[in-house]
Amino acid sequence: MSIRTRRLSLPKGAVVFAPGDPCPGFVQLETGTIRVSLAAENGREVVLYRVQPGDVCLQTFSCLINDAPYRAEGVAETDLTGTLLPPEAFHARLGEDATFRAAIFSSVARRFGDFEQLVEDVALIGFDARLARTLLRLRDGDDRVTATHDRLATETASGRAFVSRRLADFARQGLVVPGRGWIDLTDIAGLERIAADAR
Repeated sequence: MSIRTRRLSLPKGAVVFAPGDPCPGFVQLETGTIRVSLAAENGREVVLYRVQPGDVCLQTFSCLINDAPYRAEGVAETDLTGTLLPPEAFHARLGEDATFRAAIFSSVARRFGDFEQLVEDVALIGFDARLARTLLRLRDGDDRVTATHDRLATETASGRAFVSRRLADFARQGLVVPGRGWIDLTDIAGLERIAADAR
């Protein structure tokens, strides 16, 4: 069977998929990152995971397998390039190509591990540790996090006001220096100690 793919190229900030959208096919990223998040009716939002080259988007996989629309939103966190494998071609390749099938299932299993970590973080890990882990994960080479309090609330599955209070406390401890839309991490070792505290 001839597998026909379509080139995918999207700019940073583009909506890749939204709740209720039908699935156009299986995305195989070559460059870039897709942030997948879920929003509640009250406006609260939580980041479920990120898709990078070689990863499988569980939302897309579920939509293709169940022939159902998307339930979450995917946004291009950076410029994206890749290919789109139409649904019929995806199903054919999944059935006929053992190497492709094994790679997909392995990636899906890893992604479920990410979900387990998310549940553990939200349900079992103290908020300060979650916030410290998020700051350390999002920092750039200059130990700066370019993010609003709203975004950090989304990343930590919490509320903006709570994030602001805890960041203010981190600042009083000398761990961070917050600015408008950015946060400088001034005590990496201290944040790492908080991040390691699972209480």
